[in-house]
Amino acid sequence: MPALDLDGTTLTYRDLDRAVDRWIERYEPGARGYDASTLPLGEALICICAAARRGVPVAVEDPAARPHRSVWPATAFLLVATSGSTGHPRPLARTAASWYDSFPAFTEITGVRPRDRVLITGPLHATMHLFGALHALWCGACVTDHPARATVVHAVPAILRDVVPRAPRLRTAIVAGIAADPGALAAARHLRVIEYYGSSEVSLVATRQVPAPLRLLPGVRARIRDGLLSVRSPYTVLGAPDWFDVGDLAELGDDGELRVHGRGEAVINVGGTTVVAEDVERVLGGIDGVAAAAVIGSPHAVFGETVTAAVQLDGTGVEEVRRRARDLLTREAMPRRWVQVPEMPTTAAGKIARGRLKDLLV
Repeated sequence: MPALDLDGTTLTYRDLDRAVDRWIERYEPGARGYDASTLPLGEALICICAAARRGVPVAVEDPAARPHRSVWPATAFLLVATSGSTGHPRPLARTAASWYDSFPAFTEITGVRPRDRVLITGPLHATMHLFGALHALWCGACVTDHPARATVVHAVPAILRDVVPRAPRLRTAIVAGIAADPGALAAARHLRVIEYYGSSEVSLVATRQVPAPLRLLPGVRARIRDGLLSVRSPYTVLGAPDWFDVGDLAELGDDGELRVHGRGEAVINVGGTTVVAEDVERVLGGIDGVAAAAVIGSPHAVFGETVTAAVQLDGTGVEEVRRRARDLLTREAMPRRWVQVPEMPTTAAGKIARGRLKDLLV
């Protein structure tokens, strides 16, 4: 079984083992360890495996937006960063165990097996893709960038909709980054869809097999204060507080069911009614002809805020989307302003870059 099937090159696990040895012989780790940030996907994974074998840190950061990092903990393995969806990326560091210890539970719910070919659909500096690639190698599966050969895919909803028609062998879709919208779920309706919720800082928090509800991962505890989610977990980054404030609006059931409503800063107060931006985005994203949708709050002299929608369209017009949205949204959640954009600003992980979106819409 191959370990890597990337960029037209296939390496078996024996080949990968030898490539890691050659990397160690050829490259000194430098002052802060290895740096995989600018390497192609296959080389980056070899570099990361070499760092693990050598016991040194490895940076996997966005080369176009690297966070300032002057020091890092002595026990650090991965030097990563937040996605920057609401601002500049923040530097993070985590141990190998903070991910590897969650792999057995993640394997149980995803069903990834050694014979699978796991498609990674984004750069490794987006931690959901790095997590997916390292989990696949831990399972003895193959990491690939060929949709036609893939049996499992890690993707955000917008990418999933694009990948499914090109991946006839898929049996499982693993969705993260943002909640799956109706359009993405419809595209993957013939697949086993696994969705997980987490963040760069706390890793896995809750998982589900669609359509079951999200439930906390074993060993993870959660609490709600003022409507916002805090998490206590063995999978957090180094230096995180015992209870980490994730910043998402959420509800927690007595049976461990977790309902996440989106980022606290993405809440729009329309005349005293709370409108959660991500809820509106999921509705708009499920309308035929909407390739992507994002909403923000705009100041209003009477209502405090109203909803502004940015839509990336494919085969329909704004007026038709507006007409359909009226039947799906409450009066408060219905956008007052609509802006068609040629391409939605997103982070490398596929999340809406709300800071850039606000700059675009003002």
